[in-house]
Amino acid sequence: MKRSIPIVSAAVLVLALSACGNRTQADADAAANQAEQALDSAGAMASNVALDAQQALSPTPAGQEFIDRMAKSDAYEIATAKLAVTNASSQAVKDFAAEMIKAHTDSTAKMKAAAATANPALTPNAEMTADQQEDLAELGKMKGVEFDKEYIDDQVDAHEDAVVLLRDYSAKGDTPALRTVAGELLPVVQGHLDHARRLDK
Repeated sequence: MKRSIPIVSAAVLVLALSACGNRTQADADAAANQAEQALDSAGAMASNVALDAQQALSPTPAGQEFIDRMAKSDAYEIATAKLAVTNASSQAVKDFAAEMIKAHTDSTAKMKAAAATANPALTPNAEMTADQQEDLAELGKMKGVEFDKEYIDDQVDAHEDAVVLLRDYSAKGDTPALRTVAGELLPVVQGHLDHARRLDK
């Protein structure tokens, strides 16, 4: 009977050490998660500083140039998103693309309506730039994981540019109706940028 006491004590010790080890692993996991969140936050802050600098260096466009740039951006976003629906391998990327088609179709409608109320009325030119057409053609040659990566990288860049444009025009634009729409679209496009950044990781 007395011999069993050390065995029981050893078993208790092993269980205690095991529990301690589990707690240590949990603590390490929690610390790793906190570090990752801190890095994400720092990365977002650095990106926002870069966007602020880009905005400071870019002159505010006139109303016609603003709606042309927005129309071309919307046309490009819709075209690339339609490619993503068929060429992407990730369901998350396909879902994002479907969101882009709806959001940028809505954006186009809002911009057209606001431009029509300007005095004089403005008509947006939605023909994509040569660079956009070239990027679209290159993207169309890709499929699967390669497509996913290139598409999302491109979405981050495109939405960063759009955030700078909308932020600037909503603050200093020369056409009140367009300024209002720019202010309404800014948080929506910022949300798309945040989503694209999460997918990029």
